[in-house]
Amino acid sequence: MKYTNKFILALFAVVLLASCASQKDVPYFQNSTDVDLSRSQYLFDARIMPKDQLTITVSCIDDQAAAPFNMTVPTTYSLNTRSTYSQPMLQTYLVDNEGNIQFPIIGQVHVGGLTKAEAEKMIEEKIKPFMSEAEKPIVTVRIPGYQISVIGEVARPGTFNVSREKITILEALAQAGDLTIYGQRKNVQLIREDSTGMKSVHFYDLTDANIINSPYYYLQQNDVVYVTPNKVKAQNSSVGSMTTLWFSATSILISLTSLLYNILK
Repeated sequence: MKYTNKFILALFAVVLLASCASQKDVPYFQNSTDVDLSRSQYLFDARIMPKDQLTITVSCIDDQAAAPFNMTVPTTYSLNTRSTYSQPMLQTYLVDNEGNIQFPIIGQVHVGGLTKAEAEKMIEEKIKPFMSEAEKPIVTVRIPGYQISVIGEVARPGTFNVSREKITILEALAQAGDLTIYGQRKNVQLIREDSTGMKSVHFYDLTDANIINSPYYYLQQNDVVYVTPNKVKAQNSSVGSMTTLWFSATSILISLTSLLYNILK
């Protein structure tokens, strides 16, 4: 029994030591005082992707001139059981797999891969021939929302709806409850699909403050962020299963020894 107790104590000591991660691998932005912030001075603009639902509004001096380009769909709602009202809403445009939409009057328009500003300018140029020069149309394109996914060693993995038109990798991790202590800060992966369907994998090092200068600092539609588990998690998993096995075997041996002792005494 004395040796069994020593073995159990030693085993618990191994588990405790294995669970202590190196402190230098945990804090974010360890070199924040050395980062060149001038490199991050640009405004991100999301690009239009297949399956995006766009809202497009055309404004002119004369509302009647813009009306053919602002398609509406009726929506019905009730204030009570006796009265029903219909409120028109702007038509949304689904971007197909080729990056195209069907826009009133001008027909098919390729918007995939464009920023909102680029799409607005292109549509403005295409509708100008259908109205007088005095109208000076203004086109406004909006991406109402999209989804991103965060999986792996985070507190709340899942798929999240983004109501704004941009979100950073840090904001995405915050929505997922941040990394657990077992997540590799130096090996966070981004799986991305571009407007042509090409997939790519990119890596973040959250301990390096230069992440704010990364071209992947801002996420885009349908990005998947994967936080890799560290070696401590793998070791704990292995030790945990071995601990259960050893405790079970030890318990059986003790029971058998006690039974034989009672029979043979």
